[in-house]
Amino acid sequence: MREQPVFRPRDYQNQIVDWIMEKPKCAIWAGMGLGKTAATIQALSFLSTLEPVFPVLVVAPLRVARSTWLDELSKWAQFSHLRASFLGGTPDERLKVLANADNIDIFTTNYEQLPWLWDTLGVNGWMFNTLVIDEATRLKSYRGRGGSIRARALAKAVWAKKQRVVELSGTPAPNGLVDLWGQMWFVDNGKRLGETYTAYERKWFDLNKRTFRVTPRENAQKEIEEAVSDVCLALRAEDHFSLEEPIHNRIALKLPEDVHKKYKEVETQLFTLLADGTEISAASTGVAIQKCMQIANGSIYLNTQVEYDEEGEFLPREAVGSFSELHDIKLDALEEIVEEACGAPVLVSYTFRADLVRLLKRFPQGRRLDTNPQTIRDWNVGKIPVLFAHPASAGHGLNLQDGGNILVFFSADFNLEHHLQIIERIGPVRQKQAGHKRPVFIHRLIMTGTIEEVIEERLLTKRSTQDLLMAAVRKGMSRPEVA
Repeated sequence: MREQPVFRPRDYQNQIVDWIMEKPKCAIWAGMGLGKTAATIQALSFLSTLEPVFPVLVVAPLRVARSTWLDELSKWAQFSHLRASFLGGTPDERLKVLANADNIDIFTTNYEQLPWLWDTLGVNGWMFNTLVIDEATRLKSYRGRGGSIRARALAKAVWAKKQRVVELSGTPAPNGLVDLWGQMWFVDNGKRLGETYTAYERKWFDLNKRTFRVTPRENAQKEIEEAVSDVCLALRAEDHFSLEEPIHNRIALKLPEDVHKKYKEVETQLFTLLADGTEISAASTGVAIQKCMQIANGSIYLNTQVEYDEEGEFLPREAVGSFSELHDIKLDALEEIVEEACGAPVLVSYTFRADLVRLLKRFPQGRRLDTNPQTIRDWNVGKIPVLFAHPASAGHGLNLQDGGNILVFFSADFNLEHHLQIIERIGPVRQKQAGHKRPVFIHRLIMTGTIEEVIEERLLTKRSTQDLLMAAVRKGMSRPEVA
């Protein structure tokens, strides 16, 4: 059995640990990939020896609640004693978890469950001693008596009893300041930014009476940050990482059970049936690999003959739309990254045309990197919040570094040159040459237990595809061989 690694926090993670331990109610502003989850668990573990911290309720987006927190708890040796459970699923499944509450230290749940949880437990039954609100930007719409049903339910819970509160989110961007009041209310009940949202808005923002849009005044960000500095810890990656290398963040995802079954059938038998009875077959192991890559992304082409189009994308010979959607796991994960970017532009690398169709549907504010020079100009001046680029069309000569410093690999293929080229479009060297003193973040959405892990190792180690596939087979992992 593989020995569990020991979590050894970086200096800035120790700052998070100390901050949480010292502040009964606080917020941590740090970007995705900086290890907020592990540092928070470490702080709670230390605190539990001093005061009754458990049980803890972690509220997060569904994927984060169901996977990320539970995976992080099981990953590190010093957290192995903590008992955790996902509080989700059907009402009966949730009630079963609550019935076993005495044997659980950390409950994780998604925002959608909050109204049900409050209605079920109420003030008298609210048993949690600590509340961790992950990706707290989800609370930005809270306006006291207004806001979403979920936010109002959480508001009742936060002040239902004396309990610790830890908010985790990305560092607020200037254009996100207008949404900060709702998040801070859960930390201090309006003490620092105003008892009402209206008071907050009047103090730090100007209203355009023609468009009804509010914009922060010149000193708003500085004054707001000073007002909350005693309870909010803001961490900038550039203060703790070398700007010479990108900051890599591997986001491990899992296929739904029914989709994983179809994946294995294609992988091992080159054939599967979709729910509607459509037959999916692969004429060779090479085609099977492509179909496995498609399934990992969330869809599959309904025909077996695949060719490259003029820009290097995989494209079926029939209509572009001839694919079936299987899951939204990666789309949901990307949405969380875009939200946590707090308005900063995000460059997204995709592989298949079907990916692009689904991405544009989920993110209508996004644009495809095409051959029109105006698209690059719009990106570089911040007019495009999400830019979708195929690595084959983002090669030598394109300058995208002014537009942003966040790259997400929604999917990838085995082409190492394409992979390195799209990183270079916004890479550290180009950031430095353009005068930007900011780190480059690279988020990789990896569907575990699939061909994507082989691709990942190929791209990171530059080992040959055949060598990696054979090594995987020797380890007992079923992988189709490259034809």
